[in-house]
Amino acid sequence: MSTFKNLFLLATLSTLVFASCQKDDVENPDDNNESELITTVTLAFTDSANTASVRYFTFNDPDGEGGNGPTQFDTIRLQASTTYFTSVILLDQSGSAVDTISNEVLEEGVDHQFFFNTTGASATITYTDTDDNGNPIGLQTKWVTGNISTGIATVVLKHQPDIKAPAPGNEALGETDVELSFVFEIE
Repeated sequence: MSTFKNLFLLATLSTLVFASCQKDDVENPDDNNESELITTVTLAFTDSANTASVRYFTFNDPDGEGGNGPTQFDTIRLQASTTYFTSVILLDQSGSAVDTISNEVLEEGVDHQFFFNTTGASATITYTDTDDNGNPIGLQTKWVTGNISTGIATVVLKHQPDIKAPAPGNEALGETDVELSFVFEIE
């Protein structure tokens, strides 16, 4: 694990905690319906048996959907028979300043939910965070890997204002903010 990646995670998580505690001076009622540009999705996997071991897997499309293709689309590679605590970090890096979209998803947790689906690779994924109504958000999850296998891990973020279903949620509801299918290898 490089020092740069550790510092990146620390800075991102610090920004997430600091910004989530702040409130805008003026709120626009239309802001909750506004789609944000998400250029970068990073999944940070922390090994539960060795919290110093963190693996990062990133999708990066600097100009957003359309236009140029992604510049980075990592393969998720995890160890077999291991438990990972996983964080999703969403960024908009299209401007001169990086905007941490994860903060907005957390603030509007009652209107958002991540869904995780795996095919071919053996893993069980459970939510470890909840919104104000006790329903899952998915910014924090636990992944328990099974045997050596290869497949796809699909990560979907749905915007579900006033229609979010109780746990485990309903992926068919709402608008899709992000949908990525990572190659998923358990080694």
